[in-house]
Amino acid sequence: MSKQGETFAVIMAGGVGTRFWPMSRTSKPKQFLDILGTGQSLIKMTFDRLTASVPPQNILIVTNESYRSDVEQHLPELPAENILGEPCMRNTAPCIAYANSVISSRTSYPSNTSIIVSPSDHLITNEGEFNRVLNQAFNVAVKSSSIVTIGITPSRPDTGYGYIKHSNSDVIEFTEKPDAETAKGFLKSGDYCWNSGIFVWSLETINEAFSTHLPQMFEAFKALDNIEAVYEAAENISIDYGVLEKASNVKVIPAEFGWSDLGTWTSLANHLENDTEGNGVVSAELVATDSKGNIIVAPEGKVVAIKGMDNFIVVDTKDALLICPKTDEQWVKKLVGDLPSNHI
Repeated sequence: MSKQGETFAVIMAGGVGTRFWPMSRTSKPKQFLDILGTGQSLIKMTFDRLTASVPPQNILIVTNESYRSDVEQHLPELPAENILGEPCMRNTAPCIAYANSVISSRTSYPSNTSIIVSPSDHLITNEGEFNRVLNQAFNVAVKSSSIVTIGITPSRPDTGYGYIKHSNSDVIEFTEKPDAETAKGFLKSGDYCWNSGIFVWSLETINEAFSTHLPQMFEAFKALDNIEAVYEAAENISIDYGVLEKASNVKVIPAEFGWSDLGTWTSLANHLENDTEGNGVVSAELVATDSKGNIIVAPEGKVVAIKGMDNFIVVDTKDALLICPKTDEQWVKKLVGDLPSNHI
C-alpha cells in the first residue's frame, strides 16, 4: 500500500503511430523507436522525464499485451507488475480505468494520491519547465479536487490538434481538430490552448468521475478480474469524450515547455538539425543538390542523394520506401489503411 501523498504516473503506450509508416509498424510502433536519432526511444525519454516527479516503482505502462517484451527491453528497470497488458486495442478511457484500478489496489489514501497520465510518444524539450508545471498541476488537482489538463499555448493555427477554450483556469469547452479558419479564430481570441493529452488528477477525483460518467466501465475494471473479458466488452471511447467533456470540475494549466506530439513527419522536422537549405535528416548521410525543405530518413550511414527535389518526405526502411510531398502527408494514414496487413 502506498503512503499518503504519493504520486503515480500512467504512460499510455498502446498506439501504433500509423502516420509514421513505414518507420512505425504494427510490430514495432513509434513509441519504441529512436525517431529523433538521439540514441533513446520515445518511451524511454518519457519514462526518464517522469522520474523527476514520480518514483520509478510508481510508474505504470499500459500497452498492448503483444508489446510487453518491447517495454521490458526499453525499460529494464521497470517492475514486471507495472506493465499492464491490454488484451485488445481500445481507447484511452479503458486504458485509464485499468490503471486506476491497479493504483487503487496499491493505496489507502485516494484523495491524496496524485496521478499524471501521459502519452508515451510525445517530445518535451524544456523538461525543467515541464516539471514545474507538473508540480503545479499536482497541487491544483489535490487542493481543488479537479481534473487538470495541461494545455499548450498555441504558436500557430494548427488543424492537427484538439483545442481547449478556457477562462483563466476553468475549462469552457473542448473542440476536436478544427478547420483552418476556425483555428485562426481560436489563435486570435487568445482564449484557447492545444490539448496535449497530458492529465493530472487525484485518484479519488478520477474514480468519482468514472463512477458518474462511465459507471459500467468503472465497475467492470474495479475487481481487476478477467481483464480479457472486461476489455472485450469495454466501450471504445476516449477519456476526452467519456469523462472530460461531461465533467464540470475540469481545469487547464496553459504551458510552454517545447511540446510536440510528433504526430506527423513534418512535426518531426521541426526538431531536426537542418542543413542550410532546410533539409532535415535522421541517420542518413545526405548529398543534396538544388533541393530544399525535405525530410530524409534512412538507415544509419546510408547515403541518400537527391537533386531538384523540394518539400518531400523520403523514408527508407529495410522493406519499404515512402516518397511523398509534405503537403500530402495526411495521405500516409490512409495509405496504411489500404495496405495488406503484412505491410503495416
